[in-house]
Amino acid sequence: MREGLQIVIDLEDDMEVVGTADNGVDAYEKIISLQPDIVLMDIQMPRMNGIECIKLVKQKCPEITILILTTFNEEDYIVEGLVNGANGFLLKGIDFENLITSIRNAAKGNLLIPAEVAIKLANRLHNMYTNNSSEKMKQIQTHLEAENIFLTEREVSIIKLIMEGLSNRRIAEKIFISEGTVKNYASEIYRKFNVKNRTELLEYIESLM
Repeated sequence: MREGLQIVIDLEDDMEVVGTADNGVDAYEKIISLQPDIVLMDIQMPRMNGIECIKLVKQKCPEITILILTTFNEEDYIVEGLVNGANGFLLKGIDFENLITSIRNAAKGNLLIPAEVAIKLANRLHNMYTNNSSEKMKQIQTHLEAENIFLTEREVSIIKLIMEGLSNRRIAEKIFISEGTVKNYASEIYRKFNVKNRTELLEYIESLM
């Protein structure tokens, strides 16, 4: 595959492959030595995986653009790659024309994430936020229950949506009740928290974290 990619890329007047590698350690050493503008990095490699290689390269040469070229598009790799400095993802099934276009876009500083990868990333981030929100709610409920203040299941749901920044109308649409009913729940929530409005509620919640 490396040889095929090299042939295709070298056919372009404005591109040149300056080096290839068959393992992570060799890739790191060549990148540091050759200082390419753009790197196409696999994830699963012998001796050192692509994520670790990206981390080391970005520590020494943060200006180098690295695109992860892989068949492995699981959420863990997406998050790890981006956290460690990857500038985008390309799946190995991409056709050569789109590959060349993607390389040019990356050279312009664009973050490249295919639709299927973006969906996985969005789902992963949503799950992370949801889990974090649930943990916060547990802390809040523990604190309130210590003062003999208890929240209903519906109140907990509404507080979570308030924490997400949703308006009363959007909350009503999301949980299929009227906007007036949401306002009634909100008023009862404010009473239990001893606050006057949404701003004071969020400030109070933040103080418990």
